[in-house]
Amino acid sequence: MQERIGMAKCPKPEAKIAWWQMSFIGVGCIIGTGYFLGSSIAIQKAGSSVLMAYLLAGLGTWIVFESLAKLTAHHPEKGSFRTYAKQAYGNWAGFSNGWVYWSSEMLIMGSQLTALAIFAQFWFPQLALWVLAAIFAALGLLIILMGVKKVEQMESVFGLMKVAAIVMFVLIALAALMGWIGGDKTEVPTAPFQTLFPNGGVGLWGAFLYAFYAFGGIEVMGLMARELKKPKDAPKSGKVMLLVLTSFYLISIFFVLKLVPSIEINADESPFITALVQFDLPWVPHLFNSVLIIAGFSTMVASLYAVTTMLVTLAEEGDAPKIFSVEGRWSIPTSAFGLTAAVVILSILVAILLPERIFEYLTTAAGLMLLYNWIFILLSFKKLMGNTAIDMVKIIVAFLLILIAIGGTLFDQISRAGFFVSMGFIAVITIATFFKQKKFGDN
Repeated sequence: MQERIGMAKCPKPEAKIAWWQMSFIGVGCIIGTGYFLGSSIAIQKAGSSVLMAYLLAGLGTWIVFESLAKLTAHHPEKGSFRTYAKQAYGNWAGFSNGWVYWSSEMLIMGSQLTALAIFAQFWFPQLALWVLAAIFAALGLLIILMGVKKVEQMESVFGLMKVAAIVMFVLIALAALMGWIGGDKTEVPTAPFQTLFPNGGVGLWGAFLYAFYAFGGIEVMGLMARELKKPKDAPKSGKVMLLVLTSFYLISIFFVLKLVPSIEINADESPFITALVQFDLPWVPHLFNSVLIIAGFSTMVASLYAVTTMLVTLAEEGDAPKIFSVEGRWSIPTSAFGLTAAVVILSILVAILLPERIFEYLTTAAGLMLLYNWIFILLSFKKLMGNTAIDMVKIIVAFLLILIAIGGTLFDQISRAGFFVSMGFIAVITIATFFKQKKFGDN
């Protein structure tokens, strides 16, 4: 197992790369099921005002990335954000930060697994969600056993496919709005501003979390700053990456809203598929769905690997039982792989018990755990480097946007359940941190 935290989401460059190359890699790595499917929940809640949510989430994400990139450029560390938390506040912070990240990756993996099953139901609507999830889970675990090197090598191709899918959607949408395809189906049935706030300000508030979730992965890109020819170019790379990413999100969602009333969007289908199926292009939705499944499967496998790798790293550094770092057959830590497999089985069981809202539950909890990790990054940057007035303003802005996203989950019954799930994880991690500190101190 490689001792890299979360790096399974993106290929590790063989040689030092230019800042613009890292920007491109970042765009391909970050776009995932959180956007292709999670955006349906955001649109459903906020209507046309969802564009504001993605714009503000892009701003908050940029500040978090810049904070981590500056830390990495000036103090390159293998453990990245987890090591910075430990340097800033002590071992308790490194311990808790590591487990918060592990928990977020675990929930993200469950969310991706569910998203894949939902995508597959486009072709196999008669199969239960948990059956399809079990098939993808079995394939993913098999790849972990065989080794994910080939998958990592293909990540650049998968990233290009995801970008190409968005570009394809935009071009088809443009053709539809120009009247070249689809006839009168392209007419928007309601005036655009009538659905600006279909659920009031609370709807926009609740959509913030899902907008942030679409940017998940920037903490991994912060790690890649070590691979730049000029590490000090990391903030510039992140700025370009997030500008391109936010533009992709805003433009594609704008066209979704032009082609489909927000009330017709539902969490059981990608909004892009919903927009495409209405046109007389029978092959396009199937092609688009194929791309979503291929790209989503690669990121799901990467999350499986990230969960296992993080657990091994925690064990090696004394923050988890040593048994999780002991290698067995196939050069894979047996206990760590076993726990990952158990988490996968648990995700499938949850899909059986909560088939109607499983994606929303998991996505909400995963998004919240991700934001808790980002708060750690902001606080670590403030303690170690963020001493200027401009730094303080940026940190406060990002912190407030993240708190708004977290608070918005309390005003929706489904999101609220995810919030309490995340609080349960935080409570367990807090108790474990307390007992570790009491037994070993800050050594």
